[in-house]
Amino acid sequence: MTEDKWEEIKEMVNKNFEVFENQVFELSGEQGEGTREELVFNGPLGKIKLEMVVKPLVINKKTHYSKRMGTSAKVDYITSETEKVRTLFAYKLDPVEDNWVKIDTAQFA
Repeated sequence: MTEDKWEEIKEMVNKNFEVFENQVFELSGEQGEGTREELVFNGPLGKIKLEMVVKPLVINKKTHYSKRMGTSAKVDYITSETEKVRTLFAYKLDPVEDNWVKIDTAQFA
């Protein structure tokens, strides 16, 4: 998903629905720095959370291991400095169990 398309979705949600939260979180880890933006709103299916995760593109990964007993493998990720991967996730709040359930996007196709 492109940055422009994500901005269009946010505008549409802000215009048509009651927005509860709009937060941005910084991510760090072995696959590089990134961001996660969450948008929680009251939609036609109930409380919905859209999550956009932006991370650097993983170009290669190297596994370092030893044949000695008791040692573990180490994975080094080589990421792109310029290219980013944008992934959109959608969740629906289950009121009975009070947790987020991932929405299968195949049913919308």
